[in-house]
Amino acid sequence: MRTLALILVASIALLGQSPLKWEHDLAAAQKRAKQEGKPMFVDVWAEWCPPCQYLKAVVFPSPDAQQALTNYVPVSLMTEMKDRRVIPDNAKVAQRFGVDGYPTMLILDAQGREVKRQVGAFQSGAELKAWLRRK
Repeated sequence: MRTLALILVASIALLGQSPLKWEHDLAAAQKRAKQEGKPMFVDVWAEWCPPCQYLKAVVFPSPDAQQALTNYVPVSLMTEMKDRRVIPDNAKVAQRFGVDGYPTMLILDAQGREVKRQVGAFQSGAELKAWLRRK
């Protein structure tokens, strides 16, 4: 009975762990990155983009991606809605970094300087994790 109680308590603790806290504003993310001493992982995407939706639904929630992204302040910047309406602040960020295809993922240092870029979706969390490990 005691073992069952310990398993139950451990299970509840695991369920209570929250997923990554994604930022949706680059300035707020940069402030957090400076506080936490982490680089930023910035996903620039459009709502109408199927590969972007795949990342959001399959890749980012995967255990490999979740584990790898704990070393970053994750930022999600949707620049266009399904009807192609532009989200002005996020579009300005995309323009600032010369984003011309979706999805584009950027690694930025805490000062907001680009370190690395990937255009196009990853097929799995393991692929994202491997990319993040490469210098």
